[in-house]
Amino acid sequence: MRRLLARRMKFHLFGAFFVSVGCAALYKFGIAEPRKRAYAEFYKNYDAMKDFEAMRAAGVFESAPPK
Repeated sequence: MRRLLARRMKFHLFGAFFVSVGCAALYKFGIAEPRKRAYAEFYKNYDAMKDFEAMRAAGVFESAPPK
């Protein structure tokens, strides 16, 4: 029973480290990178003035009335 806590602590410490690194990698490659690519794809051909004019024509803005 000597050093039982130390041995178990070492095992759980390494286990927790590998699980946390695995979760971080899963998040990065499963969520963050696809989201980054989706934003890049959206803004690659996004025209802010065209979007503004469409919202203006729809009457969304009070300060810029539709023409």
